[in-house]
Amino acid sequence: MPRRKKVIKRESPPDTKFNSVLAAFFINNLMKKGKKSLAEKIFYQAIEMVERKTGQPGMDLFEKAVNNVKPMLEVKSRRVGGATYQVPVEVRPGRRTSLAIRWLILYAKERTGKSMAEKLASELISASKNEGGAIKKRDDTHRMAEANKAFAHFRW
Repeated sequence: MPRRKKVIKRESPPDTKFNSVLAAFFINNLMKKGKKSLAEKIFYQAIEMVERKTGQPGMDLFEKAVNNVKPMLEVKSRRVGGATYQVPVEVRPGRRTSLAIRWLILYAKERTGKSMAEKLASELISASKNEGGAIKKRDDTHRMAEANKAFAHFRW
C-alpha cells in the first residue's frame, strides 16, 4: 500500500458467456493453477444444473446467492494496552463480494457429490434459499460482531 499515490483499481473484463463481471470474478477465484478453461467449464455446468433443478434463470439465482452470502459486519483484532479486542467493523463493498465468493467456493468443495459442478450448483441453490454452509458462515460472522459490540468504541 503506497504512502503517497492512491492505488487505481483496474476494471476486470466480463466473462464471455453471460457478460458479467461478477461471473468472471467467480471463475477467477474458482481457478486453480491457471486452468481457466476448466474453471469456466465447472461454472457454466453448475449454472446449467441450477437452471434444470430450479427452473429459474441460472445467473439470477447465482447473483441472489452471492448477495445473500455477503457479510455486512466482521471483527478485526485490535491491540489496546496489552489486550487484544475483537472490534466489529463494517465490511467494504469489494471485500464483501470477495468474501461471499470465497465462502461459496469453500463450502461447495466441502459438500458431498460427484463433480465440483454438482457441488457448486447445490451450494448456489441453498445459498439462494438462505441455507447452506456459506450462509452459516455469514451468520457466524454477524453473531461474532454482535457479541463484541461493546468494543466498537476501539474502532480506528
